[in-house]
Amino acid sequence: MFALFEEAGKFQAGRVLSEAESSAQIELDSGKRVKVKSGNVLLKFEKPAPAELTAAAQALSQTIELELAWEFAPEDEFGFADLARDYFNDKATLEQQAAALFRLFEAPHYFRRAGKGRFRKAPAEIVQQALAAIEKKKQVLAQIASWATALGQGQCPAPVREQLYKILFKPDKNAPEYKAVVEASRATQLAPLELLQKAGAIDSAYQFHWKRFLFENFPKGTAFPPLEAPQIRDELPLADVQAFSIDDSQTTEIDDALSVRGLGSGTVVLGIHIAAPGLAVQPGGAVDDVARQRLSTVYMPGHKITMLPDDVVQAYTLLEGRNCPAVSLYVTLDESSFEIKASETRLERVPIAHNLRHDQLDSLVTEEWLSGWEFSDKNGLQPASRLREPLSFLYQLARHLKAQRELVRGKPENFNRPDYNFRLVGNQGAEPDGSEQVQISVRQRGAPLDLIVAEAMILANSTWGNWMAELGVPGIYRSQASLAPGVKVRMGTKALPHAGIGVRSYAWSTSPLRRYTDMVNQWQIIACAKHGRTAALAAPFKPKDASLFSIISGFDAAYSAYNGYQAGMERFWTLKYLEQQGITELVATVFKEGYGGSFMVRTDELPLVFPVLGAQGLARGARLRVKLGRIDEITLDVSGTLIERLDAPAAPDAGEDESGEDEPVAGPIAIAVDMSENEAASADNPPS
Repeated sequence: MFALFEEAGKFQAGRVLSEAESSAQIELDSGKRVKVKSGNVLLKFEKPAPAELTAAAQALSQTIELELAWEFAPEDEFGFADLARDYFNDKATLEQQAAALFRLFEAPHYFRRAGKGRFRKAPAEIVQQALAAIEKKKQVLAQIASWATALGQGQCPAPVREQLYKILFKPDKNAPEYKAVVEASRATQLAPLELLQKAGAIDSAYQFHWKRFLFENFPKGTAFPPLEAPQIRDELPLADVQAFSIDDSQTTEIDDALSVRGLGSGTVVLGIHIAAPGLAVQPGGAVDDVARQRLSTVYMPGHKITMLPDDVVQAYTLLEGRNCPAVSLYVTLDESSFEIKASETRLERVPIAHNLRHDQLDSLVTEEWLSGWEFSDKNGLQPASRLREPLSFLYQLARHLKAQRELVRGKPENFNRPDYNFRLVGNQGAEPDGSEQVQISVRQRGAPLDLIVAEAMILANSTWGNWMAELGVPGIYRSQASLAPGVKVRMGTKALPHAGIGVRSYAWSTSPLRRYTDMVNQWQIIACAKHGRTAALAAPFKPKDASLFSIISGFDAAYSAYNGYQAGMERFWTLKYLEQQGITELVATVFKEGYGGSFMVRTDELPLVFPVLGAQGLARGARLRVKLGRIDEITLDVSGTLIERLDAPAAPDAGEDESGEDEPVAGPIAIAVDMSENEAASADNPPS
């Protein structure tokens, strides 16, 4: 005897070996023996063979018209054999009964299951809804197939193009556009990005990177809501100084300025003046909400997305010719030994006499000029020539402060690699389209003006960090436990040492118009300046405040994404520069082993790192002439092949960045950078 039974939603048939009151032992055609509950046995028969019955019934089931079967079915609960007798004839065969069972079971939109082998017809309205859903699904599947075919033929349907970034980076795996790309990718054996490239989904490599960044970080766009800059209500005294700032020409968010008093008296007072939006903007206000969402200004060649609207920035920026509200740190020093005797923080209005510009003066304000070795003023040095004496003092002070930090660090800072400035010809700050002519120039790290600002900012950030800690006021600190390889810079609320900079603590506080962490720290510093020893009670953020940790977490993620995008766009424009200049060969230096037998090299004259084949066995520091391969502006990839060795093996370069990390090979899928740890130099003087 044979039996047809249901087990776990599947129908199987086999030979009955034995039966008990509540179960049966059945042997399947495969030889496997199973124990089946009696209630799960739906048909018993002597012939035909189980496989033959199942095959014939499955074929016959597809001839049963579901709509007609639904009409024949009784209103009450019924069994599959009952329906077979109503649909076929009152003497329905074993095959017809099994066919009815299979058909009923696979049509839940017409018939609801009411037990083993028993069913109830679905209400008419439910049937109509189900049929409509089935028809819609068929249409969607047909659409997916049509889109996949078009993609495979090198054509991109408009709906897929519109969902490009979502498909690639945040896919809805149930969306038909995504399924079409997956299907076409499987059929063509191409990766989705390559498939979409070949299908013409990406019109512009630049727009691809830009729109992808906006999709991931600014999904609602970069426009600001209507905002008014809050007024500063404090009565602020006017400082008895003439301050000057040092920034790039494109900088509108002028956060910091310097002043010097007492030259020639033996005691000099250095003023470090920081724009004070924290005196007006309050936590939880409309401007704060925007700043906390963005967390930082985003920089890229030829363009930037500011943390605050320009109208708000202009209300607080340290603009030449104005008396600007500022949080000022005054450091009293011995003029000859540079020994720090005292420091004081004041809230005041500071006269800004000059906005000096790096890019206009770096080649003119040299060490020789500051040291008095060149006595004739060069063209273009006004008004810098009037500041020659304070600039000279500040440069000597900066060198002293740097040397003091290096003693703490235990080794010198050697930034032998330059920074690079990118200029898009004809671009006046408007959003680039990727077709602009790019110019790349060198800005050597440690140039006098750069060093002056860097050391002044380090002094302010470390002094204020220590001061907040002494008063028990929490802040947002950056720390690094040691200079050992792999020891990263961390952000936290505790005043811990920063080994990379060589200071006891370090709290970013000098760029409140550009970084939200600095705005937060400025609120805390203002509380310290106003309340002194009771500042911990008056500060907006109290010890162990959970919102501080939330800010740190959000800032870390956003700042990493923003820096990654900047690195990626600098690489994009570097590759564009190679194409525009027709450069096919470069001189480069080996700096580490790559993958698959390649070596990573760094070009001598451009900010570019890439793998080179054929460089096996070469030591770090070896200089090579390299032939460039194909440039891919979407993946930001380029590779090279060794042409010739230009020098004898050399010792490893001792002048790497002090973070102990080489810059990444930026790509569109994952770009992450950790800042060079002369943080004030790179962070407080961002690229234009």
